[in-house]
This record gives sequence, C-alpha cells and structure tokens, in this order.
Amino acid sequence: TSSERGFDTDRMLFKDDELSYSLGKQGSTRKKLEGASGAILEYVGHVAFIAGDLKQRRRCREFLGWLLSQRRGSVTITNVESRDDATEMHIPDNCKGWVTGNRGSELRRMEAETGTYMFMALDDRGDERLIIFSHEQGSKSSERGRMAAERLVNELIQEKLREDGRGRSDSRSPPPRRGRGGPPVRARAP
Repeated sequence: TSSERGFDTDRMLFKDDELSYSLGKQGSTRKKLEGASGAILEYVGHVAFIAGDLKQRRRCREFLGWLLSQRRGSVTITNVESRDDATEMHIPDNCKGWVTGNRGSELRRMEAETGTYMFMALDDRGDERLIIFSHEQGSKSSERGRMAAERLVNELIQEKLREDGRGRSDSRSPPPRRGRGGPPVRARAP
C-alpha cells in the first residue's frame, strides 16, 4: 500500500474464493466497486491492482474489505456521518426485503443504474440500515450518484407502503385482474 497522495497503484492479494466473489458475474462486482470508489480496479491473476489518488485507493480497498466481510456475516460501519462518500438510509422493517430484493437483486439493479455500492450494515448500536457509497454525490435530478440511488430506494419504500395499504401480498406482480378487464357484465332481464 502506497502512502503517495497523488496517483499511484496499490496491490491486494486474493485467495481463490475471494477472487471470484470480488469479480462477480461478468466482472459486475469489480466494475461496481471501481465506479463507486473512483479508482481504477483491475484483477490480474489473484492480485487486485487499485490505481488512483490516495483517497480513491483507500476507498476502493475499504469497499473490497467490506464486500469480502459480508460473506462471513453482518458488517458494522461506524461514523458514516463523517464520510463524504456515503448516504445512510433507515429502511422500515417491513420494507427491507422489498428494497433489497431476492438475494440482493433490487440493490444490484439500483447500483448498476446509479454507479453506487449499497448494502445493509450495522451501526455501533447494532441497528441495521442501508448505506449508499459513491464518490459521486449526484443531484436531485441526476441519474447517477448517491442522490439518484436514494431516490430509487425511496420510490421502492413508497411502493411497498402503498401495496401494504391495499392489503396485497409481498410480490412484485401486478394486482389480479377481474374478468376480462372491463366492467362486470350483467344479465339482462327478458
């Protein structure tokens, strides 16, 4: 690990099982961590090369560490409010599964759409919350960055709360249709 403040390259050695996990399907996890950290992240054999300025390299190394830690259980992240690359969101308990999706599919979709890295993590009190990481804050109207991801998460929460208000099941399928889509047909009196 270099302490050079300007552009430099760090190296990180992976074990066999860590390499495939940190690469992801078709390199999706590597690309996600690279985009969210602002660093250049490439894998050659079992070595991760992390290039960028000191802040980018540290952020990328930290993201990789959290990613690998998630395989062993919950990750605890403290002092999120002091970071300039993170947005913390408290998700209502009845919405957590809806927001994360089956095996994290909704989080992965939103990450790909917004260029962020997101996961549920514990705070120092043991409370779970969603943290959205990216070097790019974005804006209220942008399609990329933490603010865009936060907007998508809030939309999912609102969708789930509306669904719960209608008494529907916890599925993403459309509401059941009645008849053939039109008003009910009444028999005419003779």
